[in-house]
Amino acid sequence: MSDLSAYISKKEEKYIVDAIKTAEKNTSGEIRVHVEKKCPADDAFDRALEVFEKLEMHKTELQNGVLFYVAIEDHKFVICGDKGINDVVPKNFWESTKDIVISNFKLGNYSQGLVDGILKAGEELKAHFPYQSDDENELSDQISKA
Repeated sequence: MSDLSAYISKKEEKYIVDAIKTAEKNTSGEIRVHVEKKCPADDAFDRALEVFEKLEMHKTELQNGVLFYVAIEDHKFVICGDKGINDVVPKNFWESTKDIVISNFKLGNYSQGLVDGILKAGEELKAHFPYQSDDENELSDQISKA
């Protein structure tokens, strides 16, 4: 695990984790954020899929996990949704969510970009996978780092 504190402060990390908790409060969906300095793969989407599996996001009961992947120094960003959520979101949903995040990134507002994207994804998850009384938080809300 590398030190990413130069990019995301502890306060910003808490802000992002709180957004994940807020987004997941009304849905059975699961959201994770993975941050690393550089993307070790030629293709950022391939790397996001690799991280998705490593974090066992494909094991959620309803296949409704969403990964926000960021390679800071390479300026790479991918949103990766599992089959369950991908099958039900509007056609341009991930691109429009990605646009919100990237527009913030371009202004240097990295944590706000992630928070805005996470909350938007949470609303969509809520619409298709509402919270059930027996729901369990299947995945950690903490930011994964490499």
